[in-house]
Amino acid sequence: MSQISDSLMSILDLEPLERNLFRGRSPQIGWPRVFGGQVIGQALYAACKTVEDRQPHSLHAYFLLPGDPEIPIVYEVDRLRDGRSFTTRRVLAIQKGEAIFAMSASFQIEEPGYEHQMPMPAVPMPEELPDREEMKRSVLPHMPKAVRAYYERERPIEVRPVELARYATGGKMEPKFNVWIKAMHPLPDDPAIHRSVLAYASDLMLLDSSLIAHGTTVFDQKIQGASLDHALWFHRPFRADEWLLYAQDSPSTSGARGFSRGLVFDRQGRLVASVAQEGLIRPRPDIA
Repeated sequence: MSQISDSLMSILDLEPLERNLFRGRSPQIGWPRVFGGQVIGQALYAACKTVEDRQPHSLHAYFLLPGDPEIPIVYEVDRLRDGRSFTTRRVLAIQKGEAIFAMSASFQIEEPGYEHQMPMPAVPMPEELPDREEMKRSVLPHMPKAVRAYYERERPIEVRPVELARYATGGKMEPKFNVWIKAMHPLPDDPAIHRSVLAYASDLMLLDSSLIAHGTTVFDQKIQGASLDHALWFHRPFRADEWLLYAQDSPSTSGARGFSRGLVFDRQGRLVASVAQEGLIRPRPDIA
């Protein structure tokens, strides 16, 4: 198994330093800054290591500074509350003595209650879409250079976009984007790992959905893009090493910020998680 294929588990292999202190590392694959999803996933897993007998149901996070992939990240967990039904943790990710990321996470015991959900969009199943090798052969050669580079990059999450052709056609479109995602290789059964892996994957491409309506993408050098904040709610059990549909849309852009949402369904149509994010999408008029 290659380093990149195995990196999901190595990313979550946090080193305990002290009670409530953990150290995480970034895969050395040439990225200029730490991928935001990596910090979300590591921070959530650090919080999970301080909680017993209950799983996270939500997290809310802010990206404060870009992370340096060359140096470790220290995660400091604050045990805010241990209640009978709910547990609350706050996590700071620290590099060079400064907080680069802050997150609050809530955990809940399993209990029954009312249930309803929105239906899954009618989209092709992942087997009906090109896999990574087929995309390289027949789809990506017709895409802009920056799009090709992004989708050809090795990553521990397999991605099969439904509307990939939009990058080739260009123009303003409805701000929606559907993507099938899953871990490249089987994961252990621990539910905390699967939720942390989905937290990692939830930062993939979500910001780009806010730019579709404007006929551009995050791959455009004239756009300065960055995740600002991120929220994730877990609704039902799932496996992150099985296909999940990440159905994204963007209700609004304003003030050089794009607001995007995502609904995550398993292939049986069960809504397993919801995501919301605001990101910087600042036009750069200095670049022609």
